[in-house]
Amino acid sequence: MSECANRQFATDVVSQLRSAGFEALWAGGSVRDLLLGNSPQDFDVATSATPEQVRQVFGRRRTLPVGVAFGVVLVLPEDRLVSPVEIATFRTDATYSDGRHPDRVVFSTAEHDAHRRDFTINGMFYDPLEKTVIDYVGGQQDLRDGIVRAIGTAENRIAEDKLRMMRAIRFAARFDFAVESLTMQAIKRHAHEIVVVSGERIGDEVRKTLSTDNAAWAFNAWYDSGLLQQFLPLLATPWPVISQRSMSVLAALPNKDWCVRLSAVVAESCRVSSTLAEIVDLLRSRLKLSNAEITSIEFAVRSQTILEQARETRRSELQPLLTHTDITAAVQLLRGRATLDPNYLEQAQWLTEQLSMPVSQLDPPVLLNGGDLIQMGIPPSPKFSRLLKQVRNMQLDGQLACKSEAQAWVLANAESIT
Repeated sequence: MSECANRQFATDVVSQLRSAGFEALWAGGSVRDLLLGNSPQDFDVATSATPEQVRQVFGRRRTLPVGVAFGVVLVLPEDRLVSPVEIATFRTDATYSDGRHPDRVVFSTAEHDAHRRDFTINGMFYDPLEKTVIDYVGGQQDLRDGIVRAIGTAENRIAEDKLRMMRAIRFAARFDFAVESLTMQAIKRHAHEIVVVSGERIGDEVRKTLSTDNAAWAFNAWYDSGLLQQFLPLLATPWPVISQRSMSVLAALPNKDWCVRLSAVVAESCRVSSTLAEIVDLLRSRLKLSNAEITSIEFAVRSQTILEQARETRRSELQPLLTHTDITAAVQLLRGRATLDPNYLEQAQWLTEQLSMPVSQLDPPVLLNGGDLIQMGIPPSPKFSRLLKQVRNMQLDGQLACKSEAQAWVLANAESIT
C-alpha cells in the first residue's frame, strides 16, 4: 500500500507543478527502477521551478530546503506513512574543484540537467501524467544491453565526483551489468584519486556494494580497477593469492549481511598476510566503520579457529563465543566457508542447534558467586576471581552439577588455588 501511496504522491507533486506552469518530471534512479520492473524506494522530481517557486507552490509548511544552493527542496506529504519527495531544479554544474561539489550551479533545462548526471541508466526522466520516458542520454538502450556507462566523457564525470568510480561498480554489481569499457578505462586511470573522498562516503559505498548479489564480482572489480589498492591496500596486496577462496565464500554468503562478507575476505587476508589488528585499524581509518561493525568483523574472524572445531571443543572454552552478541554472524561466516571445507557445514549446523537452546541451557546461572565464598569463610582476595572462574568452567564442562558440589570442591581446593 505504501508503494502505491508513494507513487501517487510523487505523481501529485508533478501535477501541482505542471498546474502552476512549470515543467516537472520524475528523474534518476526511480525512472531506472521502473524501467527494470522494480518498485522505486523513493521518487525524485526534476523541475524548471526554482527552489523559491517550489516553496510557493507547496507552501512553506510542507517544504524543507535541504540544498537550496543546488536547487533542492523536500516536499513533505500530509500522510506520515508516505515518503517525502525531493525536488531539484534543472541545472548545469560548473567546475568541481573539490571533486564532489560544483563550484557554481546554473539553473537550466531538462536536457542540460540530464547531461550533468553520472550514468546513462540514471539520467532519464519519466512523465507520470503522459506515461512517457524522456531519454537524452541513451539510458534505455544501456538498460536493455546491461551496461553502466558514464554520460558524456567518463573523465569529466569522474572529475566531478571521484566516488562515481565506486558507484559504477556498485550499479554493475546490483543489476548484474557490465561497466562499459571506456568508463572502466577511465576508472583505472583515476583510481588513485579515490583517496580524496571521505572515509564515510567510501564506507557507505562498500556497505551497499557488498549487499548486492554480486559481491564476489565487485571485490574482483575493485581490485582490477585499482580502487581496492587505494582504499583497502592490506586486502589488495594478498588478493591474487586469496581471490579464488574469497570469491567462493562470498558467493555462498547471503547478501543481507555485508559485514559477514567483508569478514570473509578479512579472514582470508589474515591467513596469508596482515594481522587482524592491522586490518581492523585500516577498516576503522579508511572506511570509518562504526564500533559495532568493527566488533562484529573482529569477532567473526577471531572466532573461526574455535568454531571450526566447535563440537570437539570444551564447553567452557566455547561458552564465551556462544553468548557473544555477534555469534550469529560468526556462524554464518563459518557456514559460507564450508565451500573451503565441508566439515565447516556440519559444525555450523551443530552450532545453530546449540543457539536454539533455551537461555537457561545455553547460559545457565552460575553455581557460586563472591558472596557465597565469603559465607563459606573464604576471605576476599585476588584468587576470588580464579576460584569462581574454575568453578564456572567445571560447571559448563559438566564436572559440577549443583551448588553443593561446587561448595565442596572449593573447600577442598581453595588452598591450592594461587
